[in-house]
Amino acid sequence: MTPPAAEGLDPIALQVATGALRAACEEMGAVLVRSAHSANIKERRDASTALFDPQGQMVMQAEHIPVHLGAMPSAVAAVLGERHEPGRSWVLNDPYAGGTHLPDITVITPVFGDRPHRPAPGRASAGRRSALSLLGFAASRAHHADVGGAAPGSMPADSHRLDEEGVIISPQVLDEEAINRLASRMRQPAERRADLRAQLAANRIGARRLAEIAHRVGPDRLARTTEAVLDYAERRTRACLSEMVDGARHARDVLEAPEGDLELHLEATVSGDELVLDFSGGALQHRGNLNCPLAVTRSACYFAVRVLTDPDIPPSAGAYRPITVRAPEGSLLNARPPAAVAAGNVETSSRVADLVLEAFGRALGQGTMNNLTLGNDDFTYYETIGGGQGACPDADGPSAVHVAMSNTLNTPIEALEREFPLRVAGYALRRGSGGSGRHRGGDGVVRELEAREPMTYSLITERRRHPPPGAEGGAPGATGRNLLDGRELEPKVSGRLEPGQRLRIETPGGGGHGG
Repeated sequence: MTPPAAEGLDPIALQVATGALRAACEEMGAVLVRSAHSANIKERRDASTALFDPQGQMVMQAEHIPVHLGAMPSAVAAVLGERHEPGRSWVLNDPYAGGTHLPDITVITPVFGDRPHRPAPGRASAGRRSALSLLGFAASRAHHADVGGAAPGSMPADSHRLDEEGVIISPQVLDEEAINRLASRMRQPAERRADLRAQLAANRIGARRLAEIAHRVGPDRLARTTEAVLDYAERRTRACLSEMVDGARHARDVLEAPEGDLELHLEATVSGDELVLDFSGGALQHRGNLNCPLAVTRSACYFAVRVLTDPDIPPSAGAYRPITVRAPEGSLLNARPPAAVAAGNVETSSRVADLVLEAFGRALGQGTMNNLTLGNDDFTYYETIGGGQGACPDADGPSAVHVAMSNTLNTPIEALEREFPLRVAGYALRRGSGGSGRHRGGDGVVRELEAREPMTYSLITERRRHPPPGAEGGAPGATGRNLLDGRELEPKVSGRLEPGQRLRIETPGGGGHGG
């Protein structure tokens, strides 16, 4: 039976609609990257874009940052009940009100189109009139190089409360007054203003493209089309899940907190065409910053399931309908305010994705983003560093890639040395760090930076004590290492660099597959 939303929409029209929506999201991303001023967005492309329907369902996303995109629906939900008008945008970063961690600022813009006015039966029209109707929302999320707080870059390794990590932005209108007010509380305010305006520009182009589609086909047909895209994604996800063997699968892993390892548990249950991911029994929220809001936990699960099913399924809310994620409130994966979350968004999300992949028999990648933040009163710099991916049953794992929840680029050496008081002393493959097996895990990288003026540093890393496991008899990848002038550092540490001192990060390799 044809779903009601798909009536009158043949398979070719459905693919054309999917392509148009995807192209609009990709164009939003291009505008954001090309308009931004910070290296973190324009070089590393640590930003994401998506389109939503009037009910807040994500209709389409660009292929950007997995941890952003699966969590962005919570941001739209946080402003859904507000009064929306043409030209009015919203901004937020509060992890407990739709955000992820504080540097990730989300901008949401409602999209309006003309709905033709139909006179009542028996009454003559006084001329062509139209009324504005809400077509949906354009949204962008970008990791800003600084959002205030005690540590330059707003990614402290030792925070205990959310307000120690930077400026908390509850959902509010974003206009010029708000841009100036927010930027004044952050380092490099001119750059912050420019990046926020870049997000507004990206949203405007997404809104324009969605309105153009509505103008061509009409608002009612647009609504039916977007619902058909969601239903199509749901059908394809359910079809993939129904091919899996029913039953429960289990996985356990740890996070390397300063006070000791925090254990996480997963029970993944496939039942027909549905999947339940239950994280009960794991660590409670802790006094550090590895805590996750539930939106981030869901995001990591959605990414992993997409890997396990079919990455070509349209990335939308429909694809997530057959998936249920459970994490007890007050646990590490469903933390309550005012718990700190700086590392939860980057490192804990990586471990959640690892747990899901491990439960289904996959060799794991490096399992960390290797977060490095450097700065002083004059600059802030943040980067994640690639590593080895886990091997597949039929292929070696790729080397030196941003694994799983990151998906950013590196900052080119030329851009880094031109813009910041840093010198790249070394950047190379970490040969032999991938786990052995019938198929080898990918190798990590070695990245060594030399300070050219006094600055602080913050490292938030994982897989320094526990290696990424292999699968089916494959060997684990090598653990990572953090070194300051040859002296080994803890996985999560902050400190000070003097001119001439060098930080060396050796990232983990991926696990091998097969004995």
